[in-house]
Amino acid sequence: MLACGLAMLMSGVVTAVGFASCSEGKKTTAPAVNDSTMLPMMTSTGVSTLISDSGVIRYKIIAEQWDVFNQQDSGKWAFEKGVYLEKYDNQMQIEAKVKADTAYYYDKQKLWDLRGHVNILNIKGEKFNTEQLFWDQGKEKVYSDRFIRIQQIDKILTGYGFTSNQQFTDYVINNTAGIFPVEDTPRDSVSGDSIHP
Repeated sequence: MLACGLAMLMSGVVTAVGFASCSEGKKTTAPAVNDSTMLPMMTSTGVSTLISDSGVIRYKIIAEQWDVFNQQDSGKWAFEKGVYLEKYDNQMQIEAKVKADTAYYYDKQKLWDLRGHVNILNIKGEKFNTEQLFWDQGKEKVYSDRFIRIQQIDKILTGYGFTSNQQFTDYVINNTAGIFPVEDTPRDSVSGDSIHP
């Protein structure tokens, strides 16, 4: 009787071990990524290029990395490691310099989305600082709903939200927070007269 019970117990242990070893052999894996829109179709590093529109050079891009995504209805450019842009007029004179920590360009909408520390310098030497900026090339308009700081020659304007032309020369702050005189001290590298890539 004891031998019969021991045999049944051993049979149960062997069966349990058999199930355990079968389940350990099966590995769980994540599903494969089949959507090609999630991966860039092209990645370029150390980029310095000129972009034209209708045969006229409009701006220059300098970036550490440029990813191009091909989506079904439109394409997207991603500059996850930062971007520096120069916007040119018809005589190839620089109208504005723009630098951002991260940027995305949506091809179909002709829309730039600049994020992080966004710094702009216009032809008049005025400096703009904000956290996010949209540049609609189709409408030739720049806008933001974030905090904006504009340093002019003699004063600093601050507020929330603004709209401007592409040259950053004709702009309106939506909700002005303050106007401050510029101190008669040398400008530091962050608020200096130039923005470098």
